Amino acid sequence: MASSTTLSSAIIPSRLCSSRNGLNSASHLALPKLGNKRMKVSCMATSIPADDRVPDMEKRKLLNLLLLGAIALPSGGMLFPYTYFFVPPGGGSGAGGIVAKDALGNDVIAEEWLKKHGPGDRTLTQGLKGDPTYLVVENDRTLATYGINAVCTHLGCVVPFNTAENKFMCPCHGSQYNNQGKVVRGPAPLSLALAHADIDDGKVLFVPWVETDFRTGENPWWA
Repeated sequence: MASSTTLSSAIIPSRLCSSRNGLNSASHLALPKLGNKRMKVSCMATSIPADDRVPDMEKRKLLNLLLLGAIALPSGGMLFPYTYFFVPPGGGSGAGGIVAKDALGNDVIAEEWLKKHGPGDRTLTQGLKGDPTYLVVENDRTLATYGINAVCTHLGCVVPFNTAENKFMCPCHGSQYNNQGKVVRGPAPLSLALAHADIDDGKVLFVPWVETDFRTGENPWWA
């Protein structure tokens, strides 16, 4: 019986000292009395090195960079076409100029255009910012040095040219403009906008008109 008690008392401290609670903390445990003595056992928990608990900082940085790249690549792919949508169509040379396009989207070649359009002709082309713009043929069969924006200054309808009346007449609310686009009847408050029509390498090139409006002698309202 004495040997059994001695064996038990030797095993119990070993089990109690295997505590995992806390770092560098001491636990004082009292064992049952053995005869007239009470045994006290102090257990020190083994501290865990910090390097074993905290992830490597370089690995964390690498993972963050990989995550950022995984998000940035598809986001950039979606952002590019969205941004490109708001960029005005290009294709011209010069300061802010753009090559005129015909109804089929082809570049307007001045020589070819004059073969198909006679004196006094006003035909729509695609101009600055994609706006419908009339290309004007003068009575001497040369291209006018200006193009006329076809957007009505009242509520934005496209104004057709009435050959019989020799005027631009808006079908929406009755506004009228002379053959150069100067307003002659409301409710439109302003004349049609102008653009320079130059010839560059044989092609018709529309360039923004920022000078005085030759029809009214006033500064251009569209500039």
